[in-house]
Amino acid sequence: MISMMQTLKLALTALVRNKSRSLLTMLGVVIGVAAVIVTVAIGTGAKSSVADQINGLGSNLIVVIPGSVQTTGAKSGSGGASTLTAQDGMAIAQLPGVAAVSPAVNIRTQLVANGQNWQTTVTGVAPSYGYVRSWPVVEGRFFTQAETDDTAKVAVLGQTVVQQLFPNVDPVGQNVLVKGIPFTVIGTLSGKGQSSAGQDQDDTVLIPYTSALQRLTGGTTVSELMVSAVDGAHIGSAQTEITALLEQRHRTVAGQPDDFSVRNLADIAQAASATASILGLLLAAVAAVSLLVGGIGIMNIMLVSVTERTREIGLRVALGARAAAILRQFLIEAVVLSTGGGAIGVILGVVGAAAIAFFAHWPATVPIAAVFLALAFSAAVGVFFGYWPARKAAALDPIRALRFE
Repeated sequence: MISMMQTLKLALTALVRNKSRSLLTMLGVVIGVAAVIVTVAIGTGAKSSVADQINGLGSNLIVVIPGSVQTTGAKSGSGGASTLTAQDGMAIAQLPGVAAVSPAVNIRTQLVANGQNWQTTVTGVAPSYGYVRSWPVVEGRFFTQAETDDTAKVAVLGQTVVQQLFPNVDPVGQNVLVKGIPFTVIGTLSGKGQSSAGQDQDDTVLIPYTSALQRLTGGTTVSELMVSAVDGAHIGSAQTEITALLEQRHRTVAGQPDDFSVRNLADIAQAASATASILGLLLAAVAAVSLLVGGIGIMNIMLVSVTERTREIGLRVALGARAAAILRQFLIEAVVLSTGGGAIGVILGVVGAAAIAFFAHWPATVPIAAVFLALAFSAAVGVFFGYWPARKAAALDPIRALRFE
């Protein structure tokens, strides 16, 4: 009886004897596995990138925006006519599950400074804004509560605005004209980059919300309220408390829709991560098709190999080789081809993912589980598509095989 080691040696000898055909047979699996690794890496990187961007929006952030989520009749949609005030934010700040609150008054306008001009978003906020958004100042300082109470004409610039208005000048201490009103630059923010929606977060100017209301808009309502929960575990309870408090303050009638919406960024992050996961699975499924094509190529080559080696098989059976040994040999050949191609594909996939991360500046992370799964799947492809040719070889009649021309 031929041992497993002898069978393995026979299989490897047969593959080495036809090097070119073996390499070409492996090519389909190599491409398939490499494509699966790269697409999974891209999907995983996209998921982590979305999570990082959501986390970068703030510390346990809850956003209260004006308008009702219902749009039937003449009701305002989300972000509609505002009924939110800075006093609402002060009341929310007293809730036990809330760490900090900052109102936001958004104004799109043209800035003039240093002989340059630039259109951007000027946002009136509270001194707590830096904490709520996890957005530190890298030069100078943030404005104080005293400056907010005095409606001071002070501003903190985002990095994009600094580059556009003060390309070669230290902006701290300079004046910026906002709707013709001079604001003194007292600090600059750290760079945040693009948001998950593709917006440049650094293209902004922050001023006290009192200055925005009294000096720029003349209004009494704010664009939104940005709330930071004490920790992640209290986001849900804080959201419920905020809703109940605002319904009481706005005298919302029972059964009627609220004139505001309270949104939890954890829900947005979950939805974004789910979208990235679906995209990754779709890309991996498409890549898996090429792996199946590679498996069909293995089956075709193994069938050709059985036909070419019919006399060899007949001679081995006539000398006493059992059908099980013949079956094992051809099955091992198929598995070696598929796993060898899988190993090469994994290496190429990891290199390809690294190249994408380097040249495209796109996060591409290769999970260890994906590597083992790709190797296991390629081995399964070899077993699945190699069984029929192996079974056909084992079932050959030795007399007919010896007569085969």
